[in-house]
Amino acid sequence: MTVIHLARLQSAYQTARDALLAERVPGGYWVGELSSSPLSTATAVMALQLVNPFEHQHLIQGGLRWLADQQNSDGGWGDTTKSFSNISTTMLVRAALRLTGAEKAVPLVVEKVEEYLSLKAGQQPEQRAEAIRRRYGTDRTFSVPILMSCALAGLVPWNEVPRLPFEAAALPQSWYRFARLPVVSYALPALIAIGHCIHHHRGTWNPVTRFLRWLTRGRTLRVLRRIQPTTGGYLEATPLTSFVVMALASIPTCSDHPQVREVLTDGVRFLVQSARSDGSWPIDTNLATWVTTLSVNALAAADDLDSLDTKDQIRAWLLGQQYQQRHPYTGADPGGWAWTDLPGGVPDCDDTPGAVLALRNLGADAEVSQAINKGERWILRLQNANGGFPTFCRGWGKLPFDRSGSDLTAHAMRVFSPALRAYLNKPKTFWTLTLDGPSPIPELEFALGYLAKNQRPDGSWLPLWFGNQYAPDDINPVYGTSRVLAAYRDLELTNTPQCQRGVRYLLSVQNADGGWGGAINCPSSVEETALAVEVLVDLVWNAKSAPEGPATQRNTTPDLAVERGLVWLIEAVESGRYQNPSPIGFYFAKLWYYEKLYPIIFTVAALGRALRTRQKSSTWIPSATTELEDA
Repeated sequence: MTVIHLARLQSAYQTARDALLAERVPGGYWVGELSSSPLSTATAVMALQLVNPFEHQHLIQGGLRWLADQQNSDGGWGDTTKSFSNISTTMLVRAALRLTGAEKAVPLVVEKVEEYLSLKAGQQPEQRAEAIRRRYGTDRTFSVPILMSCALAGLVPWNEVPRLPFEAAALPQSWYRFARLPVVSYALPALIAIGHCIHHHRGTWNPVTRFLRWLTRGRTLRVLRRIQPTTGGYLEATPLTSFVVMALASIPTCSDHPQVREVLTDGVRFLVQSARSDGSWPIDTNLATWVTTLSVNALAAADDLDSLDTKDQIRAWLLGQQYQQRHPYTGADPGGWAWTDLPGGVPDCDDTPGAVLALRNLGADAEVSQAINKGERWILRLQNANGGFPTFCRGWGKLPFDRSGSDLTAHAMRVFSPALRAYLNKPKTFWTLTLDGPSPIPELEFALGYLAKNQRPDGSWLPLWFGNQYAPDDINPVYGTSRVLAAYRDLELTNTPQCQRGVRYLLSVQNADGGWGGAINCPSSVEETALAVEVLVDLVWNAKSAPEGPATQRNTTPDLAVERGLVWLIEAVESGRYQNPSPIGFYFAKLWYYEKLYPIIFTVAALGRALRTRQKSSTWIPSATTELEDA
């Protein structure tokens, strides 16, 4: 019998909460720490090598040493130190070894990486180039920069690098969608810089295109400079900034162009300042806004915002992060929030709902209410034609940047849950709304329809920016389903068929150890277990919404399944494992990352909700095999 005294639950929660509070910076908010990245490190090393190998020798050598130490046993490299090897990162590291002339210094490393590449892609340069193109399909946002890097290092011929129409960047920003660019607007710096690089090294035979590119050369380079943040880092990302720097640095004729000199100076400054003491670079500088709103909302879920003695500081800081003008890079309307407090961020439909919810939880005065209203309008304007909400922009195609996501849609719905809940609680239900005339909130009704249509046959939903490397196709239905069910919970739609199927799905993929991974038979992680437990505490321990009958792999009752998950999480705190992050996050182009604060934040939310339920609910009765009682 597992006995969980109330004091044990409370102690585990307080341990996690205190650890989270201790992670704040002097400003009172959170910055977090992203994982170091072999991919970022390889691209930064190449960029600095091409700019000035003598001035940056220390950073270059430090990066190469770090890369050699992080090689996986199969000879390749993954996106993080905990990630499986992949062809993209491995080819970039291989290119860095070649470009810097480090091959002779690490012969065993080179031998192992060649074995990996020959096995996964083939021995010929053309085969390896095709493997990279195949990984990304029609989206050239990341395949072309990788191939350019490999061509600069002499690993693939230039005719294997697809041309990019950089002249399109001379068009007005509002025309990009009609130009059908092979990359999205967020990769505009790569389009311009790498397009110029390929044009220089490969040439353009069509005389009309060649003339057009000559004609737009100056204008596109001015655009590249105009959209560079004051930090020097495009999107605050090492890979994107490195690709721009190495592309321009490889073109001797560009060195006299004033905009190019400024781009290179500030880009190199960003790379130098982003280097870590161990020789590595992260995938991005920070997710400060995202982890701050997650932390605030986790404490709110635990009904424990009183423990947050920096509420006023955080409120003021979040207000300062809202974009008040049209974004110079993407053209996004004012009113949204980005993932970071740095100028290279871009407003999106995950961070904006998170910020609105956090401000609402922190308490709204007139200024905060105005910011919330602007954020709500920003979110609604982003809705796609299919009813879902995308990440950055609407209606550009089917790339991750503009494609609707179930987790994003659910997050947006939670912002409007009070209004929608009041409407849905009328004598009619959502499922008959469209039969009774126009809805006063048709956009939200439409979004609910999107969620219903995108529920998978097994009851799960897939997220857009999170995955699990152990799951087929790197999917993470546990994350996606947990996030969508949180919206059904907040909307009080827990008795709907969609919510019930989602709950049954989560229960059915619980591991034998009591935890959850990203999907069935994936190793349990703190992040995924906490996400599942947090939402199931409300949806299963609440008798009105708990699905009937056994629903878990171990054929136990739903109540017991939740309790076993809670035990797993408490033991993770007691052992210290709750501070061990897993690579579940996707950055641009499906680059894996992990964030130091994710497991702590999610644990606080899950244990806090469980503790709050235990303290306030008189209806919850633990199962026969698990006792939860006062010490």
